[in-house]
Amino acid sequence: MVEELLTAGIAAGTGVAVVLGAASRVVKQYERGVVFRFGRLREGIRGPGFTLVVPGMDRLRKVNMQIVTMPIPAQEGITRDNVTVRVDAVVYFKVVDAASAIIEVEDYRFAVSQMAQTSLRSIIGKSDLDDLLSNREQLNQGLELMIDSPAIGWGVQIDRVEIKDVSLPETMKRSMARQAEADRERRARVINADAELQASKKLAEAAEVMSEQPAALQLRLLQTVVAVAAEKNSTLVLPFPVELLRFLERATAARPPASDVAPTAGEAEPPPPKPAPTQTASPEGL
Repeated sequence: MVEELLTAGIAAGTGVAVVLGAASRVVKQYERGVVFRFGRLREGIRGPGFTLVVPGMDRLRKVNMQIVTMPIPAQEGITRDNVTVRVDAVVYFKVVDAASAIIEVEDYRFAVSQMAQTSLRSIIGKSDLDDLLSNREQLNQGLELMIDSPAIGWGVQIDRVEIKDVSLPETMKRSMARQAEADRERRARVINADAELQASKKLAEAAEVMSEQPAALQLRLLQTVVAVAAEKNSTLVLPFPVELLRFLERATAARPPASDVAPTAGEAEPPPPKPAPTQTASPEGL
């Protein structure tokens, strides 16, 4: 009798353990559990930790509540200014309503992926090439709104959308490179012209000051000699004072012509020139 009771107790304990094992579920911290009883959603979402379900009647679906990083495959399209581009992006989203993510849509990951690809193609067609290259922040916000509008009904919240890369044809890359080079050359010429204008004004002011003080030109010449001598090359500089040139010029201007100078006592006067012979005509020749 005792053996039969012991055997029955062991069997009952084993059965309870099996039932508890079948009914036991563990929900992780980043998950939420959705319970279906005979296919119908039960009220209340199971939080993280240990939970029990009725074996054979209940079915527990776990939903990940972490932020999901999903790359959007590269989409090829034509921009509003008729340029063929290839754009890829990445979308960050998370589930905020576990029940809606299971009931409202068959596969919320696939749905978000398809919506992101469609929205990216739409953004490409509505934007110019310059906007895709330089105004990405505004395009990211517009793309996020386009994906988030239908995703709200699926219990999914779009956290962020970023355009990763914009691929251009090789011909377009070469054209943009030539355009950028031409623009840089134009700016360089404008800067050089502006510098020449400013330098000419300063040189005119310097020339006006030097004209008032002639010695300043000599000092400037000496500074130039010092600057040239600092370079270690084979250039030979022979400075010639400007004041000496002016002295020679004044001396040459003050000297009288040679014809106006009277002969000195030790010098003999030159003989007078001989008259040219004259010819007379004979009567025979007339």
